[in-house]
Amino acid sequence: VQLQASGGGWVQPGGSLRLSCAASGRTSSSYTMGWFRQAPGKEREFIGAVGWSGGSTLYLNSVKGRFIISRDDAKNTVYLQMNSLKPEDTAVYYCAAREGITVTKNEYAYWGQGTLVTVSS
Repeated sequence: VQLQASGGGWVQPGGSLRLSCAASGRTSSSYTMGWFRQAPGKEREFIGAVGWSGGSTLYLNSVKGRFIISRDDAKNTVYLQMNSLKPEDTAVYYCAAREGITVTKNEYAYWGQGTLVTVSS
């Protein structure tokens, strides 16, 4: 499975961005798709994940109500809609995939290259 994240950029605090992650290769709607981020000088952290057909989601507490993860299996694409962005959301954002329908922050075997999101005034 190959993953290609896109959509990063600069945005002012309070603004919105939508990231996309296109999957190719041996894709499957039964894969769980996740988003992670890594801020400068910090460890990578799990943001959220979406399960089979978008029926189940899991989010980091600090992004609940602001970020929405969705997927379009017909397009082999997963999205991260980010609203009410804060400077502390500045990071490189990665999409990832894991085999299986369990929605979890663990055991992701496939990773995209990352896209930078900068939130500042």
